Amino acid sequence: MTAATAAAPRVLVVEDEESLLFTLAHNLKREGYTVVTASRGDDGLRLAREQKPDLILLDVMLPGIDGIQVCRMLRRDSDVPIIMLTALGGESDRVAGLDTGADDYMPKPFGMRELMARVRALLRRSGARAQPDTGPTVVISGDLQVDRERREVVRGGKVLRMKPKEFELLLFFLQHPGRVFSREQILDEVWGYDFYGGPRTVDVHIRWLRQKVEDDPANPVRIRTIRGSGYLFEG
Repeated sequence: MTAATAAAPRVLVVEDEESLLFTLAHNLKREGYTVVTASRGDDGLRLAREQKPDLILLDVMLPGIDGIQVCRMLRRDSDVPIIMLTALGGESDRVAGLDTGADDYMPKPFGMRELMARVRALLRRSGARAQPDTGPTVVISGDLQVDRERREVVRGGKVLRMKPKEFELLLFFLQHPGRVFSREQILDEVWGYDFYGGPRTVDVHIRWLRQKVEDDPANPVRIRTIRGSGYLFEG
């Protein structure tokens, strides 16, 4: 009996430019991926929920629902890797996409080889996160309780709603209490070394976390800013 062949990763491409959609699908299929396509944001959102892809390439400017809204809605209940594609290349546009929960950002025009490399890198990282971990299932710090398997955070008996990267960032801090990490180190450890965004992404997620785990987010005692160095977590 031969061993079962692992299913090819499924990639959803949501892009309204017909020629680019065709090119993306063609190149992804050549790489061995199963490809699902949509040319509208609302169709992309529906397919993402129905097909459960392993990764999504998501254009920003879409008919129906724009890519930013699609990403925001998906992030309510999914941590599927998302690469935003857009002709809007300014820093504020990149930050807007990343702040909604995108994992990477590719400004148009882009090289197909680079995009395929980013797809492979994100799929590797997401696959690694899915592997069993030998650490404790539940991590406790004061009134915080983090269940790694259920991806659930409880504070003072109340379940906190966490975006995927918020959860991963909090877990990282809980696993390294009392250590100072620069923004670049946090990006490497939580987002991955080949992440396209910048340090401001860390600041945004820190601000979100403080609003949930600090008694007074304006005067944090758990996640402290160490001027000129980065951030430190104290339980």
